[in-house]
Amino acid sequence: MNDIGAWVWWLVGAAALGIPLVVTAMPEFGMLAVGAVAAAIVAGLGFGAVPQVLAFVVVSVALIAVVRPIAARHARGLPRLATGVDALKGRQAVVLERVDSSGGRIKLAGEVWSARSLDTGRAYDVGQEVDVVEIEGATAIVI
Repeated sequence: MNDIGAWVWWLVGAAALGIPLVVTAMPEFGMLAVGAVAAAIVAGLGFGAVPQVLAFVVVSVALIAVVRPIAARHARGLPRLATGVDALKGRQAVVLERVDSSGGRIKLAGEVWSARSLDTGRAYDVGQEVDVVEIEGATAIVI
């Protein structure tokens, strides 16, 4: 045991920190593992225990303090991909049969849809373009 270098123990620690990273998908464990690798490099260069621990702490804290907020901001900023009926909201359609508050037909995304007017006092004639504001079941609500 005594002939195993400190750098090996730091690499074992890095691997041990990699296990919860994979199991829990918490990136903080990966940042700690990188800190352990940095400490292993310092140990491999022949430095003592204090510089090794300092390297581990400095690299780990720096990664958590810098990379984590950037990753969190990037994850929040990703646009959500609209699919299904959500992708139809906001699209334009052409009136095929007069649309009023009681019903009608439109052509939306190449398909014929039943539709009704959002405004009960408003009607749309054949050929007019309308905007889809909501989908309720198989009925498009238009303005």
